[in-house]
Amino acid sequence: MTEKPVLEPGPDHPITLLANPNRVVVRVAGEVVADTRRAVTLQESSYPAVQYIPLADVDRTRLQRSETTSYCPYKGEAGYYSIPAGGDRAVDAVWEYTDPYPAVAQIAEHVAFYPDRVDGIEQQAG
Repeated sequence: MTEKPVLEPGPDHPITLLANPNRVVVRVAGEVVADTRRAVTLQESSYPAVQYIPLADVDRTRLQRSETTSYCPYKGEAGYYSIPAGGDRAVDAVWEYTDPYPAVAQIAEHVAFYPDRVDGIEQQAG
């Protein structure tokens, strides 16, 4: 079995993590699934910024763990959740790194949502 590569962020693939000062609200099927003032914004290379929301601020009763997994050499193994209320569109709509690599340890116990699989990810100042 081949070992998976572990890469460190650097000039060729920067990753920054910043506390988001805004309120972040995620809705699916018209209902609030997550509401936080403690999101972490992860900016990876040239990809769009992603809001990681503490699991404590997510209505976990709306999530259903899926069998899907993926791997990122910069962040680690990811697991996924679907949101049944959102139907087929919300399959594997949420991901988390349960044991993220040290460079991104700040996203432990946080989840992120695919913007196109939820009704919206709103940011409200203050």
